[in-house]
Amino acid sequence: MKIVLEAVSKSYGATPAVRSLDLGVESGELFTLIGPSGCGKTTTLRMVAGLIEPSAGRIRFGEQLVADPVAGVTVPTERRNLGMVFQSYALWPHLSVRRNCSLGLEVRRLPAGQARARADEALAMVGLAGMAERYPHQLSGGQQQRVALARAIALRPQVLLFDEPLSNLDAALHEQMCAEIRSVQRRLGITTVYVTHNQAEAMMVSDRIGVMRDGRLLQVGTPEEVYVHPRDEFVAAFFGKANVLRGEAAGGKLRIAQRTLAVSAPLAPGVAALLIRPEAVAFAQSGENLFEGNILHASFLGGHVEYEVRIEVLDTTLRVQTLSSEPLRSGRASLRLPPERLVPLGRAD
Repeated sequence: MKIVLEAVSKSYGATPAVRSLDLGVESGELFTLIGPSGCGKTTTLRMVAGLIEPSAGRIRFGEQLVADPVAGVTVPTERRNLGMVFQSYALWPHLSVRRNCSLGLEVRRLPAGQARARADEALAMVGLAGMAERYPHQLSGGQQQRVALARAIALRPQVLLFDEPLSNLDAALHEQMCAEIRSVQRRLGITTVYVTHNQAEAMMVSDRIGVMRDGRLLQVGTPEEVYVHPRDEFVAAFFGKANVLRGEAAGGKLRIAQRTLAVSAPLAPGVAALLIRPEAVAFAQSGENLFEGNILHASFLGGHVEYEVRIEVLDTTLRVQTLSSEPLRSGRASLRLPPERLVPLGRAD
């Protein structure tokens, strides 16, 4: 089931929440909307769900038009054949795990025996086969989120929606549930729209990602495309840690303060900005773009070490990331900025 949004907008009075958004989510794809609070990602998800009506534009599920305010079309949520997983789990505390999963099927007039079987099938799929008779208060946070996922997939929807589903979980459960959601979605092949503000979470679960800001969709691509080739400074800074170098471009090089940087990518003459990710900066003693600096801070983070290094001749402080197996450094150091890892950036709107 392909989802298409055409020039979709939503305003509350004079305040725009989503601005003329065009988006296509392919059949069977897991597409993530990511951005800061207030960027319009949850409003977009709720318009897809039918919980909010768009102010303008059209939304299609396959060939079916489900929302078009000009044509007077509004297909209600219960007729869109979708499942939704909320941040708050939204489980009925007085119902067993099985009844939480089967209730929606019973409301759809599925016979009790079939509803029970579908609920048990969904619970087995998320690893809760032995917990059908428990109640939500007897489960951990991660188990409750699994119940919410099982309840959604028990409906056998054509579209699955996630609204910040993992924000209440601790770090270990967060990573585990990312893997669980991705595994179940791939197994079922359900078209999925996922909303989060967490960059690592988006990279783990997504086929493609859309970065939003101020109601606009700034960039769409695979996690690798958005991370390696961000469209502008906002995307670069929001989607991962970034070093941004600004200067004057001329003759295929970038002049910053007292030095000139060699760059492998073509640069238009004039003011320019370059991105280099912390893991692309290297401690070295020779090579192009070599700079001396002072290590201001070093943080041991398990698998890697993060440094802040002040480069006086560039009038900037660079973040550097190395493997924790390398010797911990302090004092003066030489850094190399590989020309092929310097990525030109557009200006953030």
